[in-house]
Amino acid sequence: MAAEAEKEATPGGEEEEEGELSGDQIDAKPDRKGRFLLFGSKKNKDGKSQEQDYSSESHHRIVLPTFQYKMNHPRVGKCIIINNKNFDERTGMNVRNGTDRDAGELFKCFKTLGFDVFIYNDQTCEKMECLLREASEEDHSDSSCFACILLSHGEEGMIYGTDGAMPIKTMTSLFRGDMCKSLVGKPKLFFIQACRGSEFDDGIQTDSGPPNDTLETDANPRHKIPVEADFLFAYSTVPGYYSWRNPGRGSWFVQALCNVLNEFGKQLEIMQILTRVNYMVATSFESWSEDPRFSEKKQIPCVVSMLTKELYFN
Repeated sequence: MAAEAEKEATPGGEEEEEGELSGDQIDAKPDRKGRFLLFGSKKNKDGKSQEQDYSSESHHRIVLPTFQYKMNHPRVGKCIIINNKNFDERTGMNVRNGTDRDAGELFKCFKTLGFDVFIYNDQTCEKMECLLREASEEDHSDSSCFACILLSHGEEGMIYGTDGAMPIKTMTSLFRGDMCKSLVGKPKLFFIQACRGSEFDDGIQTDSGPPNDTLETDANPRHKIPVEADFLFAYSTVPGYYSWRNPGRGSWFVQALCNVLNEFGKQLEIMQILTRVNYMVATSFESWSEDPRFSEKKQIPCVVSMLTKELYFN
């Protein structure tokens, strides 16, 4: 099948190698060439497409420095990408073809935003925890934020190393305010491309019209802040559901995330960015398979935010 559920074996034969996709293996249908221009154009009264000007006064937001994270440190921050593709046979997990494409696109994206990006491939649970523990013990005083991207198989609350599953919280808790003092009051971003269960989203027909119609630390040291504050978790799917990946193009979530970041990453606030990612995944992707059990399925990402201010990468 062209779009793979992260935990599911490809039905009906061997997995395709990356890039070797035939015409009947498109995972998003219809394969709209302009699906990544959803936010940049609209139709006028004559039915012709015209570009929207998002820099015009009509689209401005009230932005107050008091409610923004300070992004003027010497470094934007560190971004760690853990890219797990191959798994021990005893885990029962398949090769995640397409994930190298995801990792490469994310590397370019976050570099453009100013992050110092590091990719680690095929990490065991112990190595993943060790990597993030070391990162949490570094001095981030000259950084504005921190980002971590996990690309792997998963279950609800769990992420797979090459040798088995471990709780996501084991890694994220290393960056709590009481554990990583140099990131207190700074945004800590986690992007997680993995399954969160084994349910499928069959989608529902809508009569609302075609989707294209609309288109120093930051914390005051005199006050306590919650140790769980200033985290953001951007999951590829909602709890309980599969997450889809195309062996040639990469995962739906990462495709959408990279396209929105490339287009608007230095203009929009992070929640605006991720809302547009939600929209793109929801409207522009649908699974296709010769096995009807895996065909015509949908997906919606999920954002969990404990951010206390607005975050702009400009």
